[in-house]
Amino acid sequence: MSSGGSAGEPAPAQGGAHAYTGPIAWEYSPELDRDADPGEIVWTWVAFEEDASIGKDRPVAVVGRTDDTRLVVLMLSSRDHEGERGWLSIGAGPWDAEGRESWVRHDRVLAVHAVAVRREGAIMPRATYDVIVSRMGGSTSASGKPPRTRVGIVARLRRAVSRG
Repeated sequence: MSSGGSAGEPAPAQGGAHAYTGPIAWEYSPELDRDADPGEIVWTWVAFEEDASIGKDRPVAVVGRTDDTRLVVLMLSSRDHEGERGWLSIGAGPWDAEGRESWVRHDRVLAVHAVAVRREGAIMPRATYDVIVSRMGGSTSASGKPPRTRVGIVARLRRAVSRG
C-alpha cells in the first residue's frame, strides 16, 4: 500500500489494524450497535504495508474473527483500482458519504482489536460479503455461501470480556 505521498501517522494508543496470517472464523453477523461486527464497514487506523509503525485512519470491511476474538478486516479505498491485482470493486454504499465506488483489497488481511475501531459505518449487503469471502478462498457451504457462524454463550462471554 502506498502512503499516497503522506508521511502517515503513528499508531494510536488503542492500536490499529496490522497484517494477519492466521485462521479466520468466517462470520456474517452485522448489527449496528456501536460494536464492530463481521459484515460491517468500520473505521480504524491501518498500518502501512511498507512501514507498520505508521499508517492512516481508513474504512475497512470486517469479514471474520481470529481465534483470540480480534476482528479480521480488509482495507477499502475509493481510488479506482480497475485491473489491479488484489482489488475487488464492491460498488457504492452508505459507508461513503459521497457515494463513490469502493474497492476492497482482498489480498492483504489485517486484524484489529475491537477497541481500536473508531466508528461503525454501515452494514455490507450479504451478497457483497459472500463475494469478498469467496474471492479470499474462504470456506463455503454447499450453497456456495460462507457458513453462518452461530455464536454460543462462551463466545459471547469472550467477546464481552474483550470489549470491557
